[in-house]
This record gives sequence, structure tokens and C-alpha cells, in this order.
Amino acid sequence: MEIIGRVTANALVKQLPDNRAVIQFSVAINERYKSKGLAEVKKVTTYVDCSYWLTANIAPYLKKGNLVELSGRVSASAWKDLNGEPKARLNFHVNTIKLHGGGNDTKVQQEPFEESQPADDLPF
Repeated sequence: MEIIGRVTANALVKQLPDNRAVIQFSVAINERYKSKGLAEVKKVTTYVDCSYWLTANIAPYLKKGNLVELSGRVSASAWKDLNGEPKARLNFHVNTIKLHGGGNDTKVQQEPFEESQPADDLPF
């Protein structure tokens, strides 16, 4: 699965007890369409939580506003909160990142970075 969107906040690197690192970030995907019979253009934004396990080296490039193209897979989890209310979450497990620039970081625009690894080698 592939998605293209803008990073919503600077990426966070979490160090796990087994010394692996995971980068966590969110991407906003904007869609525009016209409703039948209406001249008004509608805009829908979908937010996607992402995890990247391959290397923490790309984290400084995943800054708010930067345009990214991601490929990977989606997983779902469900649980009950402290009040017993059901909760659910989708997460996009990224295996390829392509930076397309955007935002305020001109270095990313001048020096695109691509990081990928075959899906068979992912740690989950």
C-alpha cells in the first residue's frame, strides 16, 4: 500500500528496552472533491499514524509540513480504555520512505533521501 501526505509534527524516536529504535510520526492525506450538483469543492483530511523500524537516521528529515511518499502495510488493534470503552487504532508500518520536500526545510528539497528495506526483513 502506498500513501502520500504531509508530516503533521516532527517525528519522535523511541528507544525500546532491547536497544531497537522506532520512529513514530503522523501523516495528513488531503482529498478534494465536488459533490454531485454542487459547485463547492469539499476537502477531507485523513490522519495516519506511522511507525518506521529500519533506522533512526531519517528522523531529522521527517519534519512538520514535509511531503512524504510511504509504502508499507496497515495493522489494526483494539482495546478497552480505563472506563471500559472500546477503542481502536490503525497503524501504517512503513518500509519505504521518499521525501519530496515541502514545508520549510530547503535542505530536504535539495537532497532527497530515500530509505527502504524488503518487507520480509521487518521486525514485526
